[in-house]
Amino acid sequence: MPDALLWVLGGFTLLATGLAYVVRGGQWWARFFDFPRVQIVACGLAAVALSPFAGPSAWRWPLAALIGAAVIWQGCRIWPYTPLHRKQALDARSRSRRGCIRILIANVWMPNRNAPALLERIREADPDIVFALETDVWWKDALAPLIDTYRHALLRPQDNTYGMLLYSRLELIEPEVRCLVSEAVPSVRTGVRLRSGEPLLLLGLHPEPPDIFQDTWERDAELLIAGREAAAVGQPCIVAGDLNDVAWSRTTRLFQRVSGLVDPRVGRGLFNSYHARLPVARWPLDQVFHSPALRVVSLRRLAPFGSDHFPIMVDLSLEPGPAAFEQAPDRRDGDRAEAAARIAEGTE
Repeated sequence: MPDALLWVLGGFTLLATGLAYVVRGGQWWARFFDFPRVQIVACGLAAVALSPFAGPSAWRWPLAALIGAAVIWQGCRIWPYTPLHRKQALDARSRSRRGCIRILIANVWMPNRNAPALLERIREADPDIVFALETDVWWKDALAPLIDTYRHALLRPQDNTYGMLLYSRLELIEPEVRCLVSEAVPSVRTGVRLRSGEPLLLLGLHPEPPDIFQDTWERDAELLIAGREAAAVGQPCIVAGDLNDVAWSRTTRLFQRVSGLVDPRVGRGLFNSYHARLPVARWPLDQVFHSPALRVVSLRRLAPFGSDHFPIMVDLSLEPGPAAFEQAPDRRDGDRAEAAARIAEGTE
C-alpha cells in the first residue's frame, strides 16, 4: 500500500510541477496546475513521508529526492503569501476615512439566491464600494435596496455568469462598462473621488476562467490590458475582481510587473476565496492589486453567504511617499514584449 500511495501522490506532484514549469503558454491542461499549489505541496510532503515505508527498491530514494525538489519549488511560489515574507504593500499610517477607500468584492455564484445573507455581509462590513459579480437581473433586483445608501451605481446584469453590479458611496467619475477581449465578458472602468477630493482609478475585472478545452489566452489578455492601462494612467489605481487566476501564476506575476501595482496579500496571507464549500480545494481567485501610494488598513475574508466564493474586503489609505514605491515589483527585460504577445494571442 505505501508503494502505491507513493507512486500516486509522488507522480501527481511531479506531473503538476513539471507542467506548470515547462509549459509557458495558455493551454488549459497545464494552466490548471497553477491553482492548487498548496494541495500539490501537501501531496508531495505526504509522498516523501511515505518513502521510508515503501518496499526496498533502487528507485525509492531518487524518487523521494525528486518529489522533495518539486515540493521546494512549489513552496517557493507560496511562501511570499505567508506572514513570514516581507509585506509588499505597506501598512497604513492613517485610518482617516477622508483618504480611505473600502471595497467589498463578492462573486455571488449566479444560481445562489441567498441575497439577504449578502446584504447582511455588506451591512456588517460597511464598505464604500460593493462590486458584485456573476449577477443576473434577479440579483440586480435583489440588491436594489443598496441604492438607498450607495447612490452611485454602474449596473450590467447578464445571464451568462459575467454580469457586474457596482455600487458606491463615493462619487464615480466617468464610469463605463467595457468589453476588453470578448463582447460577452464586460469589465468596469471608473474614476472614484475620495472624501478628501483625491481621484483614483478603479478597474473591475472578471475574465473567463480556464476550463476543460478552454485555454487561458483571453483571460491573460484581459489581465495584461488592464495592467498596461494601470501603468499608463498617471494616478493611483486599483484593479479588483474575480480574476480567475492566482497571484503566483506566471500571468499574474507578469501583470504585476507590467502594471507596477502591489499585492496586499504578500506578507499577510493567502486569503483563499474559492471554493467556499470545499475546504480541501481552495485558492485565492478574488484579488485586489493597487498602486504603492495606497497603503493597507485591513484585508479580510468575510463569512460565506451561499456562494462558492467568500467575499473579500480591502480597506486602503491613500498615502503617497517615496518609501511606498520601493515595494513595487521590478519590471524585467522582455516583459513588455511578452505582454504584447499574450494580448495579441488573446484578442485574435
